[in-house]
Amino acid sequence: MFFKKTKKFFISLLLSLFIIPNNILAYSDYIIPGGENIGITINSKGIMIVGTYKINGKNTVSSSNLKIGDIIKKIDNKDVNTINEMVKILDNYENNSISITYSRNNKENTTNLDLIREDNTVKTGLYVKDSITGIGTLSFIDPNTKLFGALGHEVSEKNTGTILEVKDGKIFESEVTNIDRSSNGNPGSKNATLNTNNIKGNIKENTTSGIFGTYTSELPNKEKYKVAKISDIKLGKAKILTVLDKDNINEYEINIIKINKNSKNNKNILFKITDEKLINKTGGVVQGMSGSPIIQGDYIIGAVTHVVIDNPINGYGIFITTMLEEAEK
Repeated sequence: MFFKKTKKFFISLLLSLFIIPNNILAYSDYIIPGGENIGITINSKGIMIVGTYKINGKNTVSSSNLKIGDIIKKIDNKDVNTINEMVKILDNYENNSISITYSRNNKENTTNLDLIREDNTVKTGLYVKDSITGIGTLSFIDPNTKLFGALGHEVSEKNTGTILEVKDGKIFESEVTNIDRSSNGNPGSKNATLNTNNIKGNIKENTTSGIFGTYTSELPNKEKYKVAKISDIKLGKAKILTVLDKDNINEYEINIIKINKNSKNNKNILFKITDEKLINKTGGVVQGMSGSPIIQGDYIIGAVTHVVIDNPINGYGIFITTMLEEAEK
């Protein structure tokens, strides 16, 4: 009888050990804030169709059902991820049409594309792209896991709006050279040089909450901030950390005017820039500022994600916990 009771208790204990809540995450209570301007390169899984062209007045693409925004996965039943791989297959192909496997809305389809040869060159009628390079701002580094987050929103191809599925990617050193100022209805941007030889980290994910990966460089020697729970965030004064000249990170005052605690997107924090130096320099939020960490008191609470186009001294931010949770996945 004692054995039966012990066995039952042991089974119950095992069950309690292995039933672990899904919401337990391993990110640190204190993290390193970003603010650094970074260069970003993402190589996609597959080749993006970003446009089409006519060959001798003929639209060879129309009969194939291929559309701008589709991702080419296979050519002649061979996997392709780069334009060079695509060209190599086409250069050695002798027929007048070729099988294309493509992805649209996360569904794969196969079609045939007519080819035309001119001057020993195979023409497809497609403009394609296999990578994207740009700039943004580092949001945080977790000092224990060395996971980083940046941007606070996805990287997408500007002509199609297609979100890149990451094959691999890098973040690297970048210096701001000048600013195109924002004005009502016309968001400005940071302009920067890229030092692709000074790699800071490897990109693993591209999501609506930002880009994430592993920081491979030496950790910066900076003050760590406590991660704010959503309930810790208050209306009122805060600051953002960002670069407006070379690689100098500075603090700029903002005022948080609305908090959307229930939103699952990346527009959780509505803020107004109150720092006259920042307004005079940029006219408000500018492109390239995405990812700039938002600090309130002793907390890191979020990161800048969007400009309000009709009133660029206003912007949106994402909760830092949303970014950390995505980085942990």
